[in-house]
Amino acid sequence: MLDNFVNLWHGFYIAGDPFNILLMVVGILLGVIIGVLPGLGGANGVAILLPLTFSMSPTSAIILLSCIYWGALFGGAITSVLFNIPGEPWSVATTFDGHPMARNGQAGEALTAAFTSSFVGAFVAIVMITLVAPLVAAFALQFGPAEKFAVYFLAFCSFIGMSKEPPAKTVVSMMIGFALAAVGLDMVTGQLRLTFGSEELLNGFDFLIAVIGLFGIGEILLTMEEGLEFRGKAAKIDAKVVLRTWATLPKYWATSIRSCIIGCWMGITPAGATPASFMAYGIAKRVSKNGKNFGNGEIEGVVAPETAAHAAGTSALLPMLALGVPGSPTAAVLLGGLLIWGLQPGPMLFVEQKEFVWGLIASMYLGNVVGLIVVLTTVPMFAAILRIPFSIIAPVILVICAIGAYTVNNNVFDVIMMLVFGVVGYAMKKTNYPLAPLVLAIVLGDSAEEAFRQSLLASQGSISIFWSNPLVSTIMALGLISLFWPMLQSAFSKFRGVAQPA
Repeated sequence: MLDNFVNLWHGFYIAGDPFNILLMVVGILLGVIIGVLPGLGGANGVAILLPLTFSMSPTSAIILLSCIYWGALFGGAITSVLFNIPGEPWSVATTFDGHPMARNGQAGEALTAAFTSSFVGAFVAIVMITLVAPLVAAFALQFGPAEKFAVYFLAFCSFIGMSKEPPAKTVVSMMIGFALAAVGLDMVTGQLRLTFGSEELLNGFDFLIAVIGLFGIGEILLTMEEGLEFRGKAAKIDAKVVLRTWATLPKYWATSIRSCIIGCWMGITPAGATPASFMAYGIAKRVSKNGKNFGNGEIEGVVAPETAAHAAGTSALLPMLALGVPGSPTAAVLLGGLLIWGLQPGPMLFVEQKEFVWGLIASMYLGNVVGLIVVLTTVPMFAAILRIPFSIIAPVILVICAIGAYTVNNNVFDVIMMLVFGVVGYAMKKTNYPLAPLVLAIVLGDSAEEAFRQSLLASQGSISIFWSNPLVSTIMALGLISLFWPMLQSAFSKFRGVAQPA
């Protein structure tokens, strides 16, 4: 454990480099802009701006991208409070009490509470990552191909069974991702798969092209169709408002702790920040002595969802770093970035790339401090962005997407494929098919297939290898429980319903 703190101290030395601090500020500013623009979101923003990092060192690149993510998490609260438009899905619960506070002339208090709670949630999650991730990674070093496949199996099953999306649609989305991941050269047999004679498809689909199209272009098309119109409240935050709000927040320590626990748990499992924010808000409303006033501008109704959302968004990076399994769509995009930079997320990352891992963890601490300072001082500027017509912003984003796709291989074919993925992403969003399982399958499909085939080769084709020892059996059993969790939950509820009258 002492080694971890020494490594963390060294990580602060790396993250504290002036260039990296500058990247943090730039990343937070870009992230807040992305978070303020309704519909773009952290995953979309990271995907669109990923090509900007190709010329950087992996450490500087991940610091920039992770700070874009923190910025997007902060930015979602601004539109929720001032405009009643959630910039991010997880900010919906913040509108319930944040916007009423703004209408009551307490916009500064609501935003200060939201930003501070976000900081607290993220900080607790980072401490958890610092303490737990090395232990999980050390444990995972014992994994062979069967155990690795079991972890992938658990991730896929968790997305199906524990997601808020319909399981059937999640499965369809995941199957499309598996099919796309299979395109190109089979690394085991050397045969071509699903290329249909096209030379451009020999190396398969580039992950980056797919995410820029699915997330970036698809979301822009949808937002343009909806024709957003913004009407909001002005906000002014000064030192007096911040200090006055900070003086009241310690009263809600129980809500903060509860929301941190909910957020960390929902982040590590693939449930994500959105259900975490709703669950934290719902429990706070039920438990609080001011519960009846929730919805009319209760500051506790801002503290609970923002704390949980940031704790979930941050803790989603733990399984990505320690196991190579992303806990959220944004973590999946970041994982793709690590692969592009030649880094293999997972337990060996803690052994082979110590400087990178601990530099990233240290940057999480510094990035959130920088983020809190930046958002508290620049709220009016970001609120003004919403007054720019989306018809001006959308073409700019489209051009950035096209440049990003072209720079991957300097090939126009990638730009065409980006547009195709954009239309696919738009169609999936219109029909309410989730994109996250598709991205997860594209990113992990090859690795899962490789682990599965290696396991079968070792066992001479027997699937009993996935139940051959307590560790792999436990992970597979957890996967099956996650897969059938809705049915188990329903059966348990019926059992309680029958038991109570008796």
